[in-house]
Amino acid sequence: MDTEFVAVLRPYLKYAGDREITADARLRDLGLDSMRAIELLFAIEDTFGVSIPDERLTDETFETGRSLWSVVEELRT
Repeated sequence: MDTEFVAVLRPYLKYAGDREITADARLRDLGLDSMRAIELLFAIEDTFGVSIPDERLTDETFETGRSLWSVVEELRT
């Protein structure tokens, strides 16, 4: 995962604290709830210049850092 991506993620993960956010960390376990997910979505779209389509806004996409980052990477290419 990109370090900038991790920096964007961190404020929305209320239980992450100073711990390392790994690619396989479950975002819900780190405190990502539905309201924070919406805010995170806007932050990702603004930061990386992508627009995540509605059909990609699934629990699977927001499962782990890796799953969310893979969608961002796919849309950036």
